[in-house]
Amino acid sequence: MRPRWTGRGRDRGSTTAELAAATPALALLLFVGVTAVAATQTKLQCADAARDAALAAARGQEGGLSANRTAPDGATITISINGDVVTATVRAPARVVGTRLPPIEVSATAVAAREPEEAEIPW
Repeated sequence: MRPRWTGRGRDRGSTTAELAAATPALALLLFVGVTAVAATQTKLQCADAARDAALAAARGQEGGLSANRTAPDGATITISINGDVVTATVRAPARVVGTRLPPIEVSATAVAAREPEEAEIPW
């Protein structure tokens, strides 16, 4: 006498079907994760470049040259001086894992107070 339920039969191949259904979702999750890491890395590079540009411009130096060293590829650097405040903004496209997808643009802004001009001391 055989038992009625042996664990085979109707469930045969269900693991393969579940794996086939879960694979696209897993691939999408991996794609989103890699894109998020790339965007975060680009954002951090933009923040470093904006900080360098704002500090250099606040000291009276060329802020764009300082920012170019740390800015990501394809970045645009904008520096504005408004009274005693220097604002630097860096925008750059984040690399996405597909060549046909549009890039994600990230930006960072830094603000610094201008240092006072050195007055000549009459001796």
